[in-house]
Amino acid sequence: MAEYKLEMTTGAMQYAGTSDYLYVTLFGTEEQSERTLMDNYGVDFQTGATGSYTVKTSVSLGKLLLVKVEKEKYLCLPEDEWYFSKMVVTTPEGDVILYPCYRWIGRGEMVELRGGRAMKAFEEDHPLLIDHRKNELMLKKSLFEWKIMAEGIPHMNNFNDVSELPAEIRFSDSRTADMRYSKAMTGIELKVKGLLGSTAQWESIEDIKKIFWYNKTTMSEYVADHWMDDDFYGYQFLNGVNPGVIKRCSELPTNFPVTEEMVKPFLEEGSSLQKEMEKGNMFLYDQKKMDGIPPAAYNGEPLHVTAGLCLLNVNPDNKLMPIAIQLNQQPSEKNPIFLPSDPETDWLLAKMFIKNADCMDHESVHHFMRTHFLAEVFAVAALRSFPVIHPMYKLLFPHFRHTLHINIRGRQHLLGPDGALSNSSLGFVGLMELMRRDLSEMTYSSLCLPENIAARGLESIPNFYYRDDGLKLWNIIKSFVKAVVEHYYPSDSEVHKDTELQDWISEVFTHGFLGNKAAGFPAAFHTVEEVVKFTTMVIFTTTVQHAAVNSGQYDYNSWAPNGTLLLRKPPPTTKGQSSMKTVLETLPNVGDTVQLATMTWLLSDRYTDYIPLGTYPEERFDEPEPKQMIKEFQAELSYLSEAITSRNSHLELPYTYLDPAEIENSVSI
Repeated sequence: MAEYKLEMTTGAMQYAGTSDYLYVTLFGTEEQSERTLMDNYGVDFQTGATGSYTVKTSVSLGKLLLVKVEKEKYLCLPEDEWYFSKMVVTTPEGDVILYPCYRWIGRGEMVELRGGRAMKAFEEDHPLLIDHRKNELMLKKSLFEWKIMAEGIPHMNNFNDVSELPAEIRFSDSRTADMRYSKAMTGIELKVKGLLGSTAQWESIEDIKKIFWYNKTTMSEYVADHWMDDDFYGYQFLNGVNPGVIKRCSELPTNFPVTEEMVKPFLEEGSSLQKEMEKGNMFLYDQKKMDGIPPAAYNGEPLHVTAGLCLLNVNPDNKLMPIAIQLNQQPSEKNPIFLPSDPETDWLLAKMFIKNADCMDHESVHHFMRTHFLAEVFAVAALRSFPVIHPMYKLLFPHFRHTLHINIRGRQHLLGPDGALSNSSLGFVGLMELMRRDLSEMTYSSLCLPENIAARGLESIPNFYYRDDGLKLWNIIKSFVKAVVEHYYPSDSEVHKDTELQDWISEVFTHGFLGNKAAGFPAAFHTVEEVVKFTTMVIFTTTVQHAAVNSGQYDYNSWAPNGTLLLRKPPPTTKGQSSMKTVLETLPNVGDTVQLATMTWLLSDRYTDYIPLGTYPEERFDEPEPKQMIKEFQAELSYLSEAITSRNSHLELPYTYLDPAEIENSVSI
């Protein structure tokens, strides 16, 4: 008689346990066990519990291949799904094998689990496992299909509603309830104050501070007090929510005729525009990709979109200062260059229109498309291409947690014809065109932070904490990825032979980057080094980059004068004609302001079952080597977190968004 010891763990989330019957069958290279009921004295399979069970066989089954688990009705009790975390089997020979599951199982459902070390397709040597692998991928390809959202935009998953998603990739009930509560409480406060849906105009800037009683942060309060300051305006291009848009300016564009006389008063004494460019102190924000996109209509009248240019200078105090703004691409008498010496509200309005364009570019391109939509492409391609036993699935899947769920909700409630983002100066159609234009110009190097920083000439600009923290995180992630990938792919030939790995990158290239070969994206992998770089970019994008462009949205953009998606009046075309009344008339009305502020709160809030970068509560790797690599990865992240906390303690404006403890492990909000 041979005995197999089983430890079966039920998930710790709410309602994870079950009263149903559970049966296990073990399959080995020599024999298979009887179908055995898992039943101990007392209550089995309670939430968060691990139960020990025994499967007895007349002889050893040989090397274990698969474990089959079946769930059947107990008496007349109603359906209760069971969250099965994992099983650990100890064989009569003393082998201890992990069988990860981490999914909900319904009544009458059966799951077959693979255990042991991660396996690539060409390493399979048993017909049962080869067939199991083939059938798993066939099922996943039929479940996760591609759908086109719009021409020229990354493709998306085929589910129309989150209720259609497999339970294991949906939000937990507690997270859903937490988000609903936050939204409801915010809505109640705004209704009580009579702000929600109000078409009234703001009577003073101070009134905008009264939107929320409790939804305030130290940074949002600072923004409300300093939004008019030029040094803070420049600071945001480095460490605000859209830190990827300026570049070093060594020569002015021909359509931006800034003269020496215009800007000399704002430069270091004795310097000149040319000298500042030669020293690498001049930087340019240029929103030319927005030029010509028709604006949305508001109350039957077209709004105004400014595809402007802003020239910035690092002054002797190492502060990045705006020194010239042109609000449209083509210079003319009706398109003057605004300067800090102009009347206060003229300069203020010019900065506001630049920020309005930047907000739309940030939300649609840098936030939604370059993190959310790309993360979805990476995830769907992985779900279709990798069986759960594949090492790349084990490495990547934790960084795709909840991504499909949040993107379906985002398209329904934010980026859709009736979404909150449609209430912008470009509207839904305009934002889609902006994303389409950006994707057509996107390059592989722009998604790889070291190359991105170098291409924009920002290696030495001072006080650029997004760059400093981001590059350290890129290197930490790369070191971890390199260790794991090289462990499973010791040579380039292993990369060539892995058809599932090649399927993944092919699907990403086709459905994410739309087959754009000129942009440098790989359509296939040829070397281990290529796999390491691309996987580093994927994990960086779904964690670090998303945190950089998402987490500070309430801090910076809940205060509409500092940054808003919607401006109502046309931009100034002549100088000396504006006043603070013009500024108030240009801002969104009360109802639109609070709608956009609420959106930023919900996107920036932290909800239950938050998992920080590098934390892997689901045990998927069975081998000691990747487990040790994860520990080393976590240690490096912890050291960096301590260093960032120490640095921030000496800063007037702490930059916290890329503290590893503040970065979620996937695009989940």
